Amino acid sequence: MTTSGHLLLRALHDSGDPSLRPLPDKVAELLRSLDVPPRLAAHLRAVHDVAHQLVDWAEERQPALRFDREAVLFGAATHDIGKTVHVGELSGPGSAHEETGRELLLTHGFGVELARFAGTHAAWTGPDIGIDDLLVSVADKVWKNKRVPELEDLVVGRLSEASGRTRWEEFLALDDLLGAVGEGADRRLAFQAAYPVGRPR
Repeated sequence: MTTSGHLLLRALHDSGDPSLRPLPDKVAELLRSLDVPPRLAAHLRAVHDVAHQLVDWAEERQPALRFDREAVLFGAATHDIGKTVHVGELSGPGSAHEETGRELLLTHGFGVELARFAGTHAAWTGPDIGIDDLLVSVADKVWKNKRVPELEDLVVGRLSEASGRTRWEEFLALDDLLGAVGEGADRRLAFQAAYPVGRPR
Protein backbone atom coordinates (compact mmCIF):
# COMPACT_ATOMS: atom_id res chain seq x y z
CA MET A 1 0.00 0.00 0.00
CA THR A 2 1.21 3.50 -0.82
CA THR A 3 2.03 6.10 1.83
CA SER A 4 -1.07 7.96 0.68
CA GLY A 5 -3.17 4.83 1.16
CA HIS A 6 -1.90 4.38 4.72
CA LEU A 7 -2.55 8.03 5.55
CA LEU A 8 -6.03 7.86 4.05
CA LEU A 9 -6.90 4.81 6.13
CA ARG A 10 -5.57 6.55 9.23
CA ALA A 11 -7.60 9.67 8.47
CA LEU A 12 -10.71 7.51 8.06
CA HIS A 13 -10.22 5.34 11.15
CA ASP A 14 -7.96 7.12 13.67
CA SER A 15 -9.65 6.92 17.06
CA GLY A 16 -7.25 9.23 18.88
CA ASP A 17 -7.76 12.83 19.95
CA PRO A 18 -10.24 14.13 19.12
CA SER A 19 -12.39 11.02 19.10
CA LEU A 20 -14.35 11.51 15.88
CA ARG A 21 -17.16 9.25 14.77
CA PRO A 22 -16.42 7.12 11.70
CA LEU A 23 -17.94 8.08 8.39
CA PRO A 24 -20.83 5.98 7.07
CA ASP A 25 -19.48 2.78 5.50
CA LYS A 26 -20.67 3.64 1.99
CA VAL A 27 -18.95 7.02 2.19
CA ALA A 28 -15.68 5.59 3.53
CA GLU A 29 -15.73 3.00 0.75
CA LEU A 30 -16.27 5.73 -1.86
CA LEU A 31 -13.43 7.85 -0.47
CA ARG A 32 -11.07 4.86 -0.56
CA SER A 33 -12.08 4.00 -4.13
CA LEU A 34 -11.40 7.60 -5.21
CA ASP A 35 -8.09 7.68 -3.31
CA VAL A 36 -9.03 11.08 -1.89
CA PRO A 37 -6.33 13.27 -0.35
CA PRO A 38 -5.92 12.32 3.33
CA ARG A 39 -6.64 15.90 4.44
CA LEU A 40 -10.00 15.79 2.68
CA ALA A 41 -10.93 12.58 4.50
CA ALA A 42 -9.91 14.17 7.81
CA HIS A 43 -11.98 17.28 7.04
CA LEU A 44 -15.05 15.25 6.11
CA ARG A 45 -14.77 13.27 9.34
CA ALA A 46 -14.57 16.45 11.41
CA VAL A 47 -17.63 18.02 9.74
CA HIS A 48 -19.56 14.74 9.90
CA ASP A 49 -18.84 14.48 13.64
CA VAL A 50 -20.15 18.00 14.22
CA ALA A 51 -23.24 17.22 12.12
CA HIS A 52 -23.89 14.28 14.47
CA GLN A 53 -23.86 16.68 17.40
CA LEU A 54 -26.29 19.01 15.62
CA VAL A 55 -28.80 16.32 14.66
CA ASP A 56 -28.65 14.70 18.10
CA TRP A 57 -29.44 18.10 19.64
CA ALA A 58 -32.21 18.82 17.12
CA GLU A 59 -33.89 15.45 17.73
CA GLU A 60 -33.83 15.97 21.48
CA ARG A 61 -34.87 19.63 21.57
CA GLN A 62 -37.03 19.84 18.44
CA PRO A 63 -39.20 16.72 18.09
CA ALA A 64 -41.53 18.62 15.75
CA LEU A 65 -38.70 19.58 13.38
CA ARG A 66 -38.89 17.43 10.27
CA PHE A 67 -35.49 16.59 8.83
CA ASP A 68 -33.74 13.55 7.39
CA ARG A 69 -31.04 12.57 9.86
CA GLU A 70 -29.27 10.17 7.52
CA ALA A 71 -29.32 12.67 4.65
CA VAL A 72 -27.76 15.37 6.85
CA LEU A 73 -25.03 13.00 7.98
CA PHE A 74 -24.38 11.89 4.40
CA GLY A 75 -24.26 15.50 3.26
CA ALA A 76 -21.76 16.42 5.94
CA ALA A 77 -19.65 13.38 5.09
CA THR A 78 -19.49 14.20 1.36
CA HIS A 79 -20.04 17.95 1.00
CA ASP A 80 -16.49 18.68 -0.22
CA ILE A 81 -15.93 15.50 -2.23
CA GLY A 82 -15.40 17.60 -5.35
CA LYS A 83 -12.08 18.67 -3.86
CA THR A 84 -10.84 15.23 -4.89
CA VAL A 85 -10.68 16.78 -8.37
CA HIS A 86 -10.01 20.39 -7.36
CA VAL A 87 -7.28 19.65 -4.81
CA GLY A 88 -6.12 23.27 -4.75
CA GLU A 89 -9.40 24.18 -3.05
CA LEU A 90 -8.35 22.13 -0.03
CA SER A 91 -5.90 24.84 0.93
CA GLY A 92 -7.26 27.85 -0.92
CA PRO A 93 -10.52 29.46 -1.98
CA GLY A 94 -12.70 28.23 -4.80
CA SER A 95 -16.13 26.89 -5.62
CA ALA A 96 -15.41 24.63 -8.59
CA HIS A 97 -15.61 21.64 -6.25
CA GLU A 98 -19.32 22.20 -5.60
CA GLU A 99 -20.76 21.23 -8.98
CA THR A 100 -17.97 18.71 -9.55
CA GLY A 101 -18.83 17.06 -6.25
CA ARG A 102 -22.50 16.83 -7.13
CA GLU A 103 -21.67 15.25 -10.49
CA LEU A 104 -19.19 12.87 -8.88
CA LEU A 105 -21.78 11.59 -6.44
CA LEU A 106 -24.37 11.17 -9.19
CA THR A 107 -21.84 9.26 -11.29
CA HIS A 108 -21.23 6.89 -8.38
CA GLY A 109 -24.89 6.04 -8.05
CA PHE A 110 -26.08 8.41 -5.35
CA GLY A 111 -29.42 10.10 -5.99
CA VAL A 112 -30.05 13.79 -6.56
CA GLU A 113 -31.41 14.21 -3.01
CA LEU A 114 -28.06 13.14 -1.53
CA ALA A 115 -25.75 14.57 -4.19
CA ARG A 116 -27.25 18.05 -3.77
CA PHE A 117 -25.34 18.77 -0.54
CA ALA A 118 -22.09 19.08 -2.50
CA GLY A 119 -23.58 22.28 -3.94
CA THR A 120 -25.93 23.53 -1.26
CA HIS A 121 -23.40 23.52 1.60
CA ALA A 122 -22.18 26.90 0.37
CA ALA A 123 -25.52 28.38 -0.80
CA TRP A 124 -28.25 28.97 1.74
CA THR A 125 -30.79 31.26 0.10
CA GLY A 126 -32.11 29.25 -2.85
CA PRO A 127 -35.82 28.46 -3.03
CA ASP A 128 -35.26 24.74 -2.48
CA ILE A 129 -32.97 25.03 0.55
CA GLY A 130 -34.38 23.06 3.45
CA ILE A 131 -33.39 22.47 7.04
CA ASP A 132 -31.27 19.47 5.99
CA ASP A 133 -29.14 21.74 3.78
CA LEU A 134 -28.89 24.37 6.51
CA LEU A 135 -27.71 21.85 9.10
CA VAL A 136 -24.96 20.63 6.76
CA SER A 137 -23.93 24.25 6.13
CA VAL A 138 -23.79 25.04 9.84
CA ALA A 139 -21.71 21.92 10.52
CA ASP A 140 -19.30 23.00 7.77
CA LYS A 141 -18.80 26.33 9.53
CA VAL A 142 -18.88 25.59 13.23
CA TRP A 143 -16.47 22.63 13.04
CA LYS A 144 -13.75 25.32 13.02
CA ASN A 145 -15.75 27.66 15.29
CA LYS A 146 -16.77 29.97 12.45
CA ARG A 147 -20.08 31.67 13.09
CA VAL A 148 -22.19 33.00 10.20
CA PRO A 149 -25.09 35.08 11.58
CA GLU A 150 -27.18 35.09 8.39
CA LEU A 151 -26.95 31.29 8.13
CA GLU A 152 -27.75 30.79 11.79
CA ASP A 153 -30.70 33.19 11.46
CA LEU A 154 -32.19 30.94 8.77
CA VAL A 155 -31.85 27.96 11.10
CA VAL A 156 -33.41 29.90 13.99
CA GLY A 157 -36.40 30.69 11.77
CA ARG A 158 -36.93 27.01 10.95
CA LEU A 159 -36.57 26.04 14.60
CA SER A 160 -39.07 28.67 15.71
CA GLU A 161 -41.60 27.62 13.06
CA ALA A 162 -41.36 23.99 14.17
CA SER A 163 -41.44 24.56 17.92
CA GLY A 164 -43.78 27.53 18.26
CA ARG A 165 -41.21 29.14 20.54
CA THR A 166 -39.97 32.67 19.93
CA ARG A 167 -37.04 33.30 17.64
CA TRP A 168 -35.18 34.72 20.63
CA GLU A 169 -35.59 31.48 22.60
CA GLU A 170 -34.40 29.45 19.66
CA PHE A 171 -31.50 31.81 19.03
CA LEU A 172 -30.30 31.43 22.62
CA ALA A 173 -30.57 27.64 22.49
CA LEU A 174 -28.75 27.38 19.16
CA ASP A 175 -26.11 29.85 20.29
CA ASP A 176 -25.41 27.76 23.40
CA LEU A 177 -25.07 24.62 21.29
CA LEU A 178 -22.79 26.16 18.69
CA GLY A 179 -20.66 27.77 21.38
CA ALA A 180 -20.16 24.37 23.02
CA VAL A 181 -19.41 22.66 19.70
CA GLY A 182 -16.97 25.42 18.79
CA GLU A 183 -14.90 24.69 21.89
CA GLY A 184 -13.58 21.55 20.18
CA ALA A 185 -12.46 23.43 17.08
CA ASP A 186 -8.75 23.58 17.90
CA ARG A 187 -8.51 19.80 18.26
CA ARG A 188 -10.47 19.23 15.06
CA LEU A 189 -8.28 21.70 13.18
CA ALA A 190 -5.14 19.98 14.51
CA PHE A 191 -6.52 16.60 13.42
CA GLN A 192 -7.13 17.89 9.90
CA ALA A 193 -3.75 19.64 9.69
CA ALA A 194 -1.95 16.41 10.58
CA TYR A 195 -2.77 15.05 7.10
CA PRO A 196 -1.27 16.20 3.81
CA VAL A 197 -3.24 18.01 1.13
CA GLY A 198 -1.59 16.02 -1.65
CA ARG A 199 -1.20 12.32 -2.20
CA PRO A 200 2.34 11.34 -1.15
CA ARG A 201 3.61 8.15 -2.79
